[in-house]
This record gives sequence, C-alpha cells and structure tokens, in this order.
Amino acid sequence: MSHHDPSESIKVAHARHLQTMPFGDRQDFEDADRGFLGTLEDPAIRNEAGDVVWDNSAYDFLDGEAPESVHPSLWRQAQLVAKHGLYEVVEGIYQVRGFDLSVMSIIEGDEGVIVVDPFIGKENSAAGIGLYRDHRGDRPVKAVIFTHSHIDHFGGVFGLVSQVQVDNGEVEIIAPEGLVEHAVAENVYAGTAMARRAGYMYGALLHKGPQGQVGAGLGQSTSVGAAGLIVPTIDVAKTGESHTIDGVEMEFQMAPGTEAPAEMHFFLPRYNALCMAENVTHTLHNLLTLRGALVRDPNVWAKYLTEAIGTFGDRTDVLFSSHHWPTWGRERVFHYIGIQRDLYKYLHDQTLRMLNQGMTGAEIAEEITLPPAIENVWGTHGYYGSVSHNVKAIYQRYMGWFDGNPARLWPHPPKAQAERYVKALGGMERVVELAQEAYDEGDFRWAATLLDNAIFTEADHAATRELYAATLEQLGYGSENGTWRNFFLSGAQELREGNFGTPTTTAAPEIVAQLSPEQIWDAMAIAVDGPKAWDLDLALDVTLTDLGRSFRVTLRNGVLVGHESEPREGAAARLSLTKMRLIALTAGDTESPGIEIDGDGDVLDQLLSVMQPGDPRFEIVVP
Repeated sequence: MSHHDPSESIKVAHARHLQTMPFGDRQDFEDADRGFLGTLEDPAIRNEAGDVVWDNSAYDFLDGEAPESVHPSLWRQAQLVAKHGLYEVVEGIYQVRGFDLSVMSIIEGDEGVIVVDPFIGKENSAAGIGLYRDHRGDRPVKAVIFTHSHIDHFGGVFGLVSQVQVDNGEVEIIAPEGLVEHAVAENVYAGTAMARRAGYMYGALLHKGPQGQVGAGLGQSTSVGAAGLIVPTIDVAKTGESHTIDGVEMEFQMAPGTEAPAEMHFFLPRYNALCMAENVTHTLHNLLTLRGALVRDPNVWAKYLTEAIGTFGDRTDVLFSSHHWPTWGRERVFHYIGIQRDLYKYLHDQTLRMLNQGMTGAEIAEEITLPPAIENVWGTHGYYGSVSHNVKAIYQRYMGWFDGNPARLWPHPPKAQAERYVKALGGMERVVELAQEAYDEGDFRWAATLLDNAIFTEADHAATRELYAATLEQLGYGSENGTWRNFFLSGAQELREGNFGTPTTTAAPEIVAQLSPEQIWDAMAIAVDGPKAWDLDLALDVTLTDLGRSFRVTLRNGVLVGHESEPREGAAARLSLTKMRLIALTAGDTESPGIEIDGDGDVLDQLLSVMQPGDPRFEIVVP
C-alpha cells in the first residue's frame, strides 16, 4: 500500500506540540523502567501450531524522536507502553508488561502466587508466568483474580490453570459479582459488530511502523491468542469484603458501572499496595469505546475514585493497575487518583452544564477545554479515550442520539443522503474538486466529509477512493489518540486494498460455553430474521439433559422467547440434548449426534431456517 507523506499543516502542528507540551518531564520513563528484571529471549509468543500470536519486537521501531507522521505525544506514549518484560513493583509484587494489551500482575503469598488479569490469550499468560518463574522460582498459582469483565483481563486464564485444578479446589477464581454474565453478553450479543470495529480501533491489520500502527494508547494492540473463561469460585459482592488466599489478605472495593459493568479494586495490607483495575491509568479512558459498548458513567466513576482515596489513600505506598506502569509514594498516589477523578468529573459536569445551555454533543466537544492543571498532566491526555468522543458519549447517555433539532429527526440514511448532497454540489467531479481544495488547505475534516458523501454515491470512483484514503491518512498522522489514528489508517487501508474483515474473534468456544440457557435464547432471538419469520408460529419443548432443566421456546411474530417450563403433553416437538450440543446446534451444526427429537422434526428445521448469523465482513468505510 502506498503511503502519502505528512502534509505541511501536519508538520507545523507537530512542531507546535513539541514546543508547547512538557517533553522534558521524564518521570513516566523512570517509573516505566523501574524494577525491570528481564524479558523473553525469543520475542515471539507462539501457539501450539507454531503461529505467532504476539511479537515483542514488533515495536522496536519506536526509538528516538517522533517522525513527522506520528503525533509526538502519541509517539511518547507508545514508547512507554511498548516496554516489555518482568518488573518488580515492590518485593513480592511483580508485573508482566508489554505481552498483550493489558498488564498481568503476580502477587507472592506464603507458598504460591495470586495472578491478576491474565491477558487475552493463554499463550501470552503462559509466557508471562514462565518469565516470572525464570526469575522468581516455580511457585504454584493459588488464585487468579479477574478485576473486571473485559476479555483482556480473563481470557488467558487457561495459560495459568486448568478447569480441573479449579474444580478440585486447588485454585480460587476471584471476580466481581456479575462478571460472567457481562463478559459473555458483551462478546456474544453484539460481538460480531464490536469485533469488526475493534479491527479498526486497534489497527489489527495495519503495518506496524511510523506510517502505520504505533499503538492504542492503553496498550499496543490485542493479541490473537486462544481466549477462555473459568467461572469464578468467589464472587465479590460488596465494598469492604475481605478474602485471604495463601496468607495474602485482600480488601475489595466494588466499582460497577465504571470502565466495565462489573469491576472492582483491591488493597493488599501486606504490601501497602492498591490495585485500581482499569479505572486509574496513564490516559483518559473511554466513556464509549469506538468499537461500541454501553455508555459508561463518568459521575459514578469519579465517586468510586473519591471513595478509593478515602478508604485506601493513607495506607497506600504504591498503586498498580491493569494497564501501564505503577506509581510510587503516598503523595504521588493521592495526586494521581485525584487528578483522574477530577478529569472524569470535570467532563461530566461541564458537559451537563453546556447541554443545559442548549448545546449539542458535537458543539460541546468543540467548545470544552480542560483546566491547565489537568491538561498539563501527561496521564490525562486522550491516547485511548478522547475529550471529543467522551463528551459526545456523556451527551448520548443523558440525551440520546437526537440533538433536538427537528431537521435532524428524520434524515435520509447515509447512502440516500450522500447521493442528494453530491447531486446538489454539482456531481462527483465537482465534489472531488472541492475535497482536493480542502485537502490542500489542510482542512482534512471537511475533505473527509465531502469524500464520505462521494464514496457513498459511487464506491468505485478511483479518484475519490485515493483522495479519501490520503485524507484519512493525514487525519491519522495528526491524531494524538491511538485509536483515532488506527480508525483513520484502517479506513485508508480498506479504501486501497479492500475489506480486511474481522482478524480476531472474542466469541471463543470456551467463552460461549459459559452462556446460560437464558442467554442462549437471547442470542438466538437476536439472530432471527424477523421478516422471514413473520408467518411462523412455532413451539418447541427443550430439555437440557446435563442441567436437568426444561424450557418452552416459541417463535411468533418474528419474536423468539424461551422460558423455563416442564415438557408438555402433546407438544408438537420435544428436543433433548446437552447445553453444549444446543450451542453447537445454534451455530449451525445439525449433523453431529447428541440430539433426540420427539414429534414433528420440521419445527426445529423451520426455526433454524430463519436464523441469520452476524456478518464479520460488513462494510464500514464504503456503502
């Protein structure tokens, strides 16, 4: 793929940032290097087939001063996040960093270790615990903590322990109440759409380099290792709850509805150490991720940070989190949590103030300015979340998608609207001409708007595709935010090379296996092609033999409903199978054994005939 060089306007902007931002402050680099013990001799982490799922050397190019094709602030963050290896936080607490999007922490107990947040893939966590053991000895895993319900904090659990060890009581799995429900739902209900957009968000198929992917701000990227999930043995339900494992006492603070719907923090009195999960990191986080998610609540997020300061602040000598590097010293920890609290609270309160003045989300995003005391701290910058899209998320949380202007209540959908805009502007050639003028003037946002309309009018127009790709490229080069850069550059790549689909999947078999029967019916209902099923009136009794539970499943008016009910005499059809065979059936496996059908087999065939799976290759940047 041919790349354009950064335009003069991008170069000028970067030069200005170098002069106005505090690049002489090297404290983060000192903290990120502190306690380094070593890293893998072979930088490539491979799966059983020998395929590389993560390569620590992929970001070796992040050396020296920022090139003109990368925002200097993002380059700085990428250099920090790309550091990899085993680090001592304090004697007894260690972290493996740079082996995946997240950080895996290892807490030493009397005989073994407690592992916190085991990456996305089992290969990554196995490599991480292996590196730890090379330096600290072969200590057994006594417990695994999942701090919250995102896959980069539980997916690699099978690289540390087996289901048998958990079933035998050798290992405890500790998580906030509701984690499994939220983790499974996020990866299954809207999983296809989220995963496709995540390919853009993390730049999964972008070339890694100064004109490609340099990181994602929170971590460098997502691994492609094998993900799984083990159901917790200890569900932490309330703040103040305490558990002791292998001699290590843990005091928990619940923080639901913050960065994840199920999330918790914990304090370790033995080490005077506080783990803040993913609610305090060295970046402004997302209130609504670009891949899609439920809108998070910055007000309650700030309240939990205030509670953490009051509960643990006067006892904490070191703070570590599930991403980035630790912070040492009570005064620095207090300031760190406090400035993050103020960041989310300021965005929340000022967005509400401005929307109550009649401003829309887009208008607030352009108008809002952070206080200098917050703006001048590196860790408040928008490397992962951004002020712009977070403010729009807050507006959405309170006001919804509609900004109140009746002209915007019922617009044409994108393609129909684009065709009308292009016609009104004088046709394709004129639109491209106007876009070229905007590009030459450095107004890449307007150029992108024009070209978006053009490409939705005539997707194969060669001049439009190339200018649009070049425009998105410039927007990427200018972005301080890693995920914005990845979105812009991924769009440019698909315009030039075609749809790259979804390179990773979060709906791994081990995760789908944790679906409850109720969630299975939900997932099936989501997949029903409503219009195709309008005229069907079906009822099916289903017995899950391994669970000893029976359900009545109906399909009427294009709506599938499943509810627990004993099998009925005279039912048109009765289905007996295990839960896992049901999951395989809904995924399209109608041939394997393990299904018993009594009655009319056509009922099941008709039901399956109206199921429409998600499309992992749906288009984003073209119609």
